[in-house]
Amino acid sequence: MDPMTKNIAILWGGDSSEYVISEKSAQEIFKFLKKTEFIPYRIRVRKGEWSYIPEKGDEIKLDLNDLSLELKKDTKIFFDYAFIIIHGTPGEDGKMQAILDSHKIPYNTGGVLSSALSFNKHACKVFLKNLDILAPEGVLIRKGNEIDVEKIKNKTGLPCFVKPNSGGSSFGISKVSNFGDLMPAITHALHEDSEVIIESHIEGLELSCGLVKTKSEVLIFPVTEIVPLNEFFDFESKYEKGMSEEITPARIDDSIRIKCQNIASDIYDHLNCKGIVRIDFILRGAELFFLELNSIPGMSQESIVPKQIRSLNLNIEGLLLKIIKDDLS
Repeated sequence: MDPMTKNIAILWGGDSSEYVISEKSAQEIFKFLKKTEFIPYRIRVRKGEWSYIPEKGDEIKLDLNDLSLELKKDTKIFFDYAFIIIHGTPGEDGKMQAILDSHKIPYNTGGVLSSALSFNKHACKVFLKNLDILAPEGVLIRKGNEIDVEKIKNKTGLPCFVKPNSGGSSFGISKVSNFGDLMPAITHALHEDSEVIIESHIEGLELSCGLVKTKSEVLIFPVTEIVPLNEFFDFESKYEKGMSEEITPARIDDSIRIKCQNIASDIYDHLNCKGIVRIDFILRGAELFFLELNSIPGMSQESIVPKQIRSLNLNIEGLLLKIIKDDLS
């Protein structure tokens, strides 16, 4: 092997319901990186085990002491870079970043604190509200704590959204219009996470803006307008073909588009993000309310960010190369 060739670990999987989306995203990243000078390895991270998944043959477990892979006896492969494409834990919450930091392996996302803060919906919104970024009114509850649904209703009003506090692919989310449905929705969300956030429903247009900042340029992608066929942009709407209309560029005034892109850029900087992220908003009148930040957005064929990148006539593998080379330089 050329000594200048770099080994790239594509880390996918995870322990959340988003596993299946991570697998699809990883396959796309692998397909892109195979066209480059790097050597990509698909590494599944699942229930404490890291396994190399070859295109043919049996999986091979990694040595977690040094994160090495032994394909031939007494010959270890070490990784020069990790491309994390694990949606949910342990990819987006800082746990994977901490492991890679301890092994001095660079990666494509923000660091431990940035990842942990952006993944925790409640903490992220509290942090950004202090920076004058609008967000829906919300209440945080934890598993095991007493739940006063009357008090929650008085704070958020109805309808409201009930969501797992950590997570990124709309698993466990419910829209609640009737008071009697509030407690069942909370119970449902607690199956996904030990913390649940209940937020006021804001009637408006859902917008999503992807972006990336490298050492040489800032790329803020076109804003996408999301029109779900279901009542809201749930998991089915996100990932089932034909279940939502995703219009890029969004049918909004230039002034709103620029405002959305500028706020997305500010949030990226405030949270010390790195790599490609996607930030979701609700537009009500001329007001933009922050919903959430996906620090590792989906990269499958159905995902929003690849569509935004393609709408700019950009080469996705070229963009991935730029991100990786930035970190290796």
